[in-house]
Amino acid sequence: MGATPIPAPDGATPARRRQVGDLIDKIKEAADKLEKDGSTRGDLKLLSRSIRELRYALKVFAPYRRDLKVTVFGSARTPPDAPAYQLAVQFGRAMAEHGWLVVTGAASGIMEAGHRGAGREHSMGLNIMLPFEQEANPIIEGDHKLVHMNYFFTRKVMFVKECHAVVCLPGGFGTLDEAMEVLTLLQTGKRDLVPLVFLDEPGGTYWPRFHQFILDELLAKQMISPEDLSLYCLTSDCQAAVREVLDFYRVYHSMRHVRNRLVFRLRQPLAADELAQVNDQFSDMLLDGRFESTPPLPGEADEPELAALPRIAFHFNRRSLGRLRDLINWLNRRPALHAP
Repeated sequence: MGATPIPAPDGATPARRRQVGDLIDKIKEAADKLEKDGSTRGDLKLLSRSIRELRYALKVFAPYRRDLKVTVFGSARTPPDAPAYQLAVQFGRAMAEHGWLVVTGAASGIMEAGHRGAGREHSMGLNIMLPFEQEANPIIEGDHKLVHMNYFFTRKVMFVKECHAVVCLPGGFGTLDEAMEVLTLLQTGKRDLVPLVFLDEPGGTYWPRFHQFILDELLAKQMISPEDLSLYCLTSDCQAAVREVLDFYRVYHSMRHVRNRLVFRLRQPLAADELAQVNDQFSDMLLDGRFESTPPLPGEADEPELAALPRIAFHFNRRSLGRLRDLINWLNRRPALHAP
C-alpha cells in the first residue's frame, strides 16, 4: 500500500491571508504586553528563544507539510549490533519504501537506525543541544531537513504536531517522557488521533512490562478507562508495526472539529447500511443526534483541497477518545492491533 499524501491547507486565499494577519497581530500584541507586565530578563529570554526555535522549525517543515511523516522515538545509547537497532533500521526502510518521511531526534542509537533505514532523502531530524549528546548522526548531519533545538518542550511540540504516526522503541527517560506525552495528548483529545505503536524486539520485555504496569496500576485502580487501551498497540513484528501505521489511513483520512460537530473526512464513502451499523455500534460516544453523511461544512471552506472527500459528521462527547479510535478501526475494515 503506497502512501497517499494529506494535502496542506492553501494559504494563498484572501480569507486565509486575513486570518494569518490577525494571528500575527495577536502575537505582536502579546509581546507588547510583556514590558507592561514587568517580565524579567529570564522570562523574556525563554519566550524569545522559544518562539524563534518554533518559527525556524516550522519554516523547515513547511515544504514537507504534504508528506506523510512518522516520528520514531528510542534510546540514543542502543548499539548498532542490538536487535532493537536493527528493528528500527527495518522499520525506517519499510516506511521510506511507502513514501513516508522518518522524523527522529537525529542523534545516535535508535534515532540513527531509523534514519539509516529511511536514508537521507526520507529523513528529518529535531536534534536537542545537550552538553554530552548534541551531534547529529551521520545520516542527517548537514541536511536542510535537520533542526537544532535548545528546549525539549519546543522539540516535543514539533515531534507531535508534524507527524501522522508515532512509533516508540525501547529507550530511557526521554523515550518514556515522549511516549507518555503522546499518549496523554491522544487520551485528552489535545492531538488528533494518530497510530501510536510500541515496538519491541522479538522476545523483548520493555513494552510488555510497560503494558502490564498500565493494566495492573492504572486500569485496575480505575485511573484510566478500558477504552484508553485502544489508543496504542504493542508488537515485536516490524511488518505489523508498518501495517498498523499504513492501515490507519486506508479509509479514514483526517478529522476536524467544526463548531459542535466532529467531521471525519474519508477516502471512501459509507454505504447506507454501513452508516446504519456505525450508528448502531458507536452511538455511546455521541452527545446527541446521529452519525450523518454530509458534504463539506461551511467551517471547512478554508480547506478546498479536501472538498471532494466524503464525510461523516457527529456530535462527539469529546471524552471517548478510545472509542473514537475504535471507530477509525471499524471504518478501515480491520480489527485493532491490541497488546497481548
